[in-house]
Amino acid sequence: MKKIENSFVVSGFVANEAQVRNFETASVARFSIAVSRSEKKGEVTTYTSAFLAVEAWRKNEAADSFDRIKKGEHLTVKGYFKPEEWTDSATGQKRNRIVMSAVEFYPTPEKEEEAKPAPSEKKPKRTKKTVS
Repeated sequence: MKKIENSFVVSGFVANEAQVRNFETASVARFSIAVSRSEKKGEVTTYTSAFLAVEAWRKNEAADSFDRIKKGEHLTVKGYFKPEEWTDSATGQKRNRIVMSAVEFYPTPEKEEEAKPAPSEKKPKRTKKTVS
C-alpha cells in the first residue's frame, strides 16, 4: 500500500495582517495567503485567484517569527492539512473545516536566486595518469 502524505507547499502574497492570539505557553497567528495561477489557451490568458486561510502555532519563545507575516509579503508556506469538527452552539449543527496548518514559512526567493545552482560539494573528478 502506498503511503499517503498530508502536506502542502504554497507560495503567495499575505492578504491581511496576521491575527495573533497568545496563550500560556504558545501563540497562534491566523492569516490569509493569496495564490493565483494562469492558464493560456491560444491568445487568451485566464487568471484564477484564491485566498487560503492559514494558521501557524509557535511556542511563545519563537512567536517573534510571526513578525514576517506582513500584508503584501511574498511568502512560501509549508505545512499540513488539519481537519476540525465542532457543534455550532447557536444552531446545534455539526460543522467542519480543513485548516492549513503552517509548520514553516519564509520569504519566497526571487526567480534569479532560484535559478542559481547550489555550490557543488562533489570531489573533483580523478583522472588516471599513465606513465610510459
